[in-house]
Amino acid sequence: MLDLQRLRALHAVSVHGTVGAAAAALGYTPSAVSQQISKLERETRTVLLERHGRGVRLTDEALELARTAQDLMVIVERAETDLEERRGLPAGRLTIAAFASAARGLLPSVLADLAVRHPALDARLTEVDPHLSVDLVAKGAVDLAVAHDWDIAPLPAPAGVEQAAIGDDLCDLLVPAGHPLAGRDAVRREELGGERWVSQPPGRVCHDWLVRTLRAAGFEPDIRHQAEENPTLTALVAAGLGVALIPRLGRGPLPDGVVAVPLDPVPVRHLYALWRTGASRRPAIAEAVRTLRERWGEVTRAPDQTGRTGQTD
Repeated sequence: MLDLQRLRALHAVSVHGTVGAAAAALGYTPSAVSQQISKLERETRTVLLERHGRGVRLTDEALELARTAQDLMVIVERAETDLEERRGLPAGRLTIAAFASAARGLLPSVLADLAVRHPALDARLTEVDPHLSVDLVAKGAVDLAVAHDWDIAPLPAPAGVEQAAIGDDLCDLLVPAGHPLAGRDAVRREELGGERWVSQPPGRVCHDWLVRTLRAAGFEPDIRHQAEENPTLTALVAAGLGVALIPRLGRGPLPDGVVAVPLDPVPVRHLYALWRTGASRRPAIAEAVRTLRERWGEVTRAPDQTGRTGQTD
């Protein structure tokens, strides 16, 4: 009989692409995942992973087995949901995927609340890109995702995935303290022509939003520097190397030499919780979504480093 945990390990590699990424998602070591798959190869008398460059590639047989593993995981999830629903209390493992600033600015308090209120619930966090997180939910690799989108770049939810709004995250223009716009109460997008920008790389939601928005205002953004993390972008602004559009969630206190200026209209990104339709009856999902919304309300009421209220709902 095939071992479910070994099938789960293979499925994780098929979803995440590497043994290391699969191990991080499952909370194992890469060695443990490799051992699980090696045992599965002996059980099935089939080669499942092949060397491919510096990584691995699933064989055709492995891909078919991973699809079967996903079907089995759906059945197991349904059974676990039924049991949890009958008990009426959140319990078991709940894997949550969140993008970087939500993982930093929102999830720590959410996870702490869940741990105190529901000792039988084992909630675990993994940080991923918002577009990837939706796919991970759809494939059953995580139970719940916190993702975001912008008004001009909506985040599609595939069939079988439900979503609930958490709140709206506001975005400010960050400029060096000596910048001509630093003392303004608000800046319109049409005034941003000729600025030098620091931004996330192409393909990231924030980068795509910046490019589309400024092009709609009539000019091509001059992006001089690119970095993945918002703290790095803020440091580049502090060094006088450009201006940036940075959301407030998880931003933290601004360093000396950086000023946040509101834009008019204010850019907004919308935060969502997403989960599989089959898990909708699970008390852990309902409690996690409720806690996300509750903690978001506290984030929105907290003043940011400029003295303004942090967000709006």
